[in-house]
Amino acid sequence: MIPPQIPSPIGPLAEWPVFGLADDVRPALDAARAAGEACVLATLIAVEGGGPRPAGTQMVFAVGVVSGYFSGGCVEGDVAGHAAACLADGEPRTLVYGEGSPWPDIRLLCGARIEIFLERVRPDDAAIGEVLAAWIERRPVVYVSDGHARVCAAEVSPWMEAVVERAYEPTPRLVVVGGDPTALAIAELGARSGFETTLVRPKGPETPPPVTGIAYRRDQPAQALAAIGLDPWTHVAVATHDLDTDREALRVALPSKAAYVGLLGARRRLSGRLEELRAQGMPDAAIARLHAPIGLDIGGKAPFEVAVSVIGEITALRYAPENSRDNGSTSTTSPAAAAGASA
Repeated sequence: MIPPQIPSPIGPLAEWPVFGLADDVRPALDAARAAGEACVLATLIAVEGGGPRPAGTQMVFAVGVVSGYFSGGCVEGDVAGHAAACLADGEPRTLVYGEGSPWPDIRLLCGARIEIFLERVRPDDAAIGEVLAAWIERRPVVYVSDGHARVCAAEVSPWMEAVVERAYEPTPRLVVVGGDPTALAIAELGARSGFETTLVRPKGPETPPPVTGIAYRRDQPAQALAAIGLDPWTHVAVATHDLDTDREALRVALPSKAAYVGLLGARRRLSGRLEELRAQGMPDAAIARLHAPIGLDIGGKAPFEVAVSVIGEITALRYAPENSRDNGSTSTTSPAAAAGASA
């Protein structure tokens, strides 16, 4: 998880916009709340003509906290100035950039028109408290606000004055089973890509891997996956090169609610591995969820090339689940068909 950058106070932003590497603003909301500071929550509420960020994208501004980005140009600096004013007077406001903007000197190179809504939230705000509680408890919620009144719950019906309607889902998780350079590369890139990442290496070294931002477990896959919990926002990459460990991980992951289960391995051996799962009673419907060989077909086999292909496939499925079998992955057909076995 990428922490929010900390300039102080709200004002000119840092020359290198590393605050924009954080797509999820909940860590920044949590940081402001923990510091007892009010903050400004900025939400992109309309995008016309295309743009680098979709509607619903958010930024957070507070004394000592800035997180997120809208355009990658000079918009963020201008929004920061309005956020400082919003923090001072507490009045919500809507900013327009592009066509119809009162600030024609601030241009959007993509030619888009965007609207950004700013609202000040107190550190004890109940709706923001529920956003953060659901984040910790991995519950999807909907946040609705008109800038003065705000509600957060599993289901919310917007009222006439409501401007923001934003769905928050649990942070995506990645579980990598393995311990070789490829598994380490997948875990490291996953962590850098915003996944809550855990590396599982059964009977591995007591010392955790020297990779920032990942958790580490040494128990067997069945125990590790049960302890982590495989919910619909969890993705499992099995990359051990050990048949027994692979089988155990797949026996747990495939029938679970995990959004993605991928297996590293040669295509020529896939048919036999699938038959082993069937012989152990694995339903065909569960086997059909397997992405094998793992990752997008980009041709590279170096550790970080494989990692790029795996994180790319997971990301493609997250944003286009209806096209999950037509996204250029190495498993665009059923795993059995890819292995040359009968379906």
